[in-house]
Amino acid sequence: MVFGDDRGHFFESYNQRKFAEVGIHSDFVQDNQSSSRKGVIRGLHYQIQKPQGKVIRVLAGSIFDVAVDLRRSSKTFGKWVGVELSSENRRMLWIPRGFAHGFQVLSDNAEVLYKADAFYAPELERTIRWDDPEIAIKWPVSGAPTLSPKDAEGLSFHDSETYD
Repeated sequence: MVFGDDRGHFFESYNQRKFAEVGIHSDFVQDNQSSSRKGVIRGLHYQIQKPQGKVIRVLAGSIFDVAVDLRRSSKTFGKWVGVELSSENRRMLWIPRGFAHGFQVLSDNAEVLYKADAFYAPELERTIRWDDPEIAIKWPVSGAPTLSPKDAEGLSFHDSETYD
C-alpha cells in the first residue's frame, strides 16, 4: 500500500510475512542495482548449479521484464512471461530459481533493483540470446537493442544448459 501526501509518498517494498503469504519463502542475501538507457536489453541471464531466485522492481523509469522457464520437468519449459514494471506502478516480479531473466528499458533511463536469494557466481552465469526464435519473446521496443558483449554472444535456447 502506498501512502502519499503533498510531500511525496511512502510504501513498504519488502515484508517477509507478506512474501510468505504468496508462497515466496526465500532468504535474500544480495541486492543488485543497474542503470540503463532506453532500448537496452539485459539478459537473458541465469546461473547453473547455484540458481538464484530474484525479486525485480524498478526504482526509476520503466522496463519490460521477462522470465523464461528453464526447468525441463515443468509444463511451461521454454515458455516466457513478460510484464511492465515501473517506478509509477510499483509492481514487482518474482523470478523463481530455474528461470532465465532479462529486461528491455522502455523509458529514457531506468534504475532496476534485484533482490536475490543466492550470491552471484560469475563462473556459473549463462546467457541465452535475447532474440532466440524458439523462445520468441515479443520485445516492445522495435529496432536493434543495445547489448553488452556478453549478451550479444548468448547461446541459443537449444544449445543452453537447463535444469532437471
